[in-house]
Order: sequence, then C-alpha cells, then structure tokens
Amino acid sequence: MAVGRVLGAVVLAGGMLTACGQGGSESLLDEPTLVVGVRPDLPGLGLRRPDGRFEGFDIDVARYVADRLGKKVRFVQVLASERITALTSGRADLVLATLSVTPERKTQIAFAGPYYMSYQDVLVRADERGVKGVRDLTGRRFCAVEGADPIQRLLAVHGMTARTVPAKSYDQCMRMIKGRTVDAITTNDVILAGLVRREGRGYRLVNARISEQNTGIGLRRGDVEGCEALNRAITRMYQDGTAAKLMRRWFGGTGLDLSMIEVPQFEGCV
Repeated sequence: MAVGRVLGAVVLAGGMLTACGQGGSESLLDEPTLVVGVRPDLPGLGLRRPDGRFEGFDIDVARYVADRLGKKVRFVQVLASERITALTSGRADLVLATLSVTPERKTQIAFAGPYYMSYQDVLVRADERGVKGVRDLTGRRFCAVEGADPIQRLLAVHGMTARTVPAKSYDQCMRMIKGRTVDAITTNDVILAGLVRREGRGYRLVNARISEQNTGIGLRRGDVEGCEALNRAITRMYQDGTAAKLMRRWFGGTGLDLSMIEVPQFEGCV
C-alpha cells in the first residue's frame, strides 16, 4: 500500500507539472515580457506597418498596461478567427484585438477590463444619403468578417434582414464596398472609425448604436492576480487622462462620439 501511495503521488505531481506547463507560468505577472496578440489589419486600432512595427489604439493601451505592470512587451499578430486560440495555445499572454466580452468567450478565456466601451455601428458610402438608420439597409448586402459576430447582432434588430458576403478581413470589406459588391459594413464603431480615418472621405458612420460592446483584454483563465493587476492599470489609464488622449489621437474627426470617456464597468476577475 505504501508503494501504491508513492506511485499515486508521483502520478499526481506529474499531472500538476503538465497542467502548469500547458499555459507557461501560472500568472502573467511572472513573465518579464508579455506577448500580446494584436490585430495587423485595423487602422487606428492595430495595424502592422511595412517596416513590421505595430501602431494603433490597442497597441498604445497594451504598452501602457505593460509599463504599469513593470513588463516589457512583444507583439504578435492575430486575425479575428485566431484571437481565442492564441491564448489557449499559449502563443500569447494577452490579446488586445477588439475582443468583445461575451458569455461564450468567457467559457474559454478570462477578461480584464473592459478597457473600452463601444457600440456596434454601420459604415456606408457617403453617397448613401437615404440611409439614416440601420433599418434603411434592410435586405441589403453586408460584409461579414470570419471570426467576428456582428452580423448576428445586426439580424437581432427587430424587422432587420440582410444578405451577408463573407470576407477574411476588414480591408477586404473595404475593397468590396468600394467596388459596390456590398452596401455596408457593421462592427464595433472604433473599427469603422479607423477605416473612415484612413480613407479620408467617401464614407461615413450611421451612428446606429445597435448594441453595446465591451472590449476587454483577453488572458488565460485562472490568472486572477494578473487580471486584477490589469484592471488597476486600466483604471489608472482613465484617471490620468491617457485614455482620453489616446481616443482623440486615433479617432478624432471620424464622426465617433468622444464626448464621454470614463472608466467602463469591469467584468470582475473570477
């Protein structure tokens, strides 16, 4: 029986080591450098420049919170369909990539924040003068990016119908709307504002406010200490004026409402 107990302890210890090894360190606070998954394809939010550097609101927020935690930061690109697996596979310690907090996603990963509260909106061509609200686009063609879920929320609007055209990225959506193969793009207002800013003219936001979107920092489940440290950093970012400064820097003049910038209500670290 003593031998059995020893063997059982060895098996248990081995299982614990394996479990710890799957996600690297137990907490992101144990890491000297945080690997952060960011979007490479969203102007104003996360964009990879020709020289390989990343820029945008999410990039600046990631740098800010990493600095508050006393960490270095390294960025890796993630597309919409890769955001969850980047965390669960251990490829990234954090994801700041327009990742909306949803009940389904909370079964797979944890969230700090949200660090920004936005609304789902609609982008149309400026010459669509008859479009005053989302229902004016009933039955029209909407671009739908793989790995994102705004089309489902659009169709939940009472009386709303739409034809969806799939795309790999919002850049592809912009090519479609320029070529008039789609009539509109719907997603978080900050994503659309970034596209409007890049294009300069010819496009506008409908200000539909279809649904509230809480954009959080994705991290691996179980890291309560790391999550709480991130929440403290986000709170400080709003209190010291950095959040407002970054919002004006990246989205000023796009039609996005920046009149009220305040600390979002946190989800809680459990």
